[in-house]
Amino acid sequence: MSTYIVPEDIAKANDLEAKLAHLGRIKRSFSVYRVDCGSCNGCEIEIFAAITPMWDPERFGFKLVASPRHADIIIVSGPITRQMYYPLLRAYEAAPDPKIVVAFGACGSSGGIFHDSYAVHGGADKVIPVDVYIPGCPPHPASIIYGLAMGLGILEQKLQKIDFKDDSGEIFEVKESLVGNILFERDALAKAKWLMSYIFGRELCSKYLTAVNDSGDAKNPQKVKKSLQDAIARQKDPRFAECLALLHNDVYPKYVNTTKDDLIDVVSPNAKELVWKLRW
Repeated sequence: MSTYIVPEDIAKANDLEAKLAHLGRIKRSFSVYRVDCGSCNGCEIEIFAAITPMWDPERFGFKLVASPRHADIIIVSGPITRQMYYPLLRAYEAAPDPKIVVAFGACGSSGGIFHDSYAVHGGADKVIPVDVYIPGCPPHPASIIYGLAMGLGILEQKLQKIDFKDDSGEIFEVKESLVGNILFERDALAKAKWLMSYIFGRELCSKYLTAVNDSGDAKNPQKVKKSLQDAIARQKDPRFAECLALLHNDVYPKYVNTTKDDLIDVVSPNAKELVWKLRW
């Protein structure tokens, strides 16, 4: 199947100047059309949760519409399956120009765990131009509102898509356990992947083991805690900072005798209000 080429008239009507002018018109009220391109419905559940009175997205002007012809923003969820390729194109071309396209969830952003399946094309940007990415599996309702606010230009998008086509999948070699039990490193890697997925999980585990090693005595809970707090304070990404604390609190006590005072308070000043930032 040939790659979709955006028609010249649509491409011209969706240039940067046209979109900026469009954003200026719809900041107070905008209509959203959702296209399910093969999701597991986890994203849909969160979208419907986000439009309830509890989150009240209508305070920002958010309205779901039943037709792409009435939409300012198109949300694409799920990996783009072969069956949904043409329906997605029809919805994209039917939406009035200019329009904002949002890739929703892990699958909509990159294809998720199905990225290399023969039955899917991958993320939404493999088929149509994407303006905003809302990652998550599935995204939290607060993330949905935050992403749409970025799409409208209300907030600046700070998270950027990163492509890992050339990632080797290899992990660091553990020659000798820091605490005298190689299962410590094994459990640290497994928990890190659980917290931040495979690619970022390996990076998280590397940061954690480096901080434990930098303490000078991996079997001394207080020295390890101090080293980790310093590492957390240096993190620019709040997700890594919070997950370093969560990883330590879950794995370290299984191999070294600790007390509650030896664990890291995730919401302490040292964590820089990470929980609040992560939820937003």
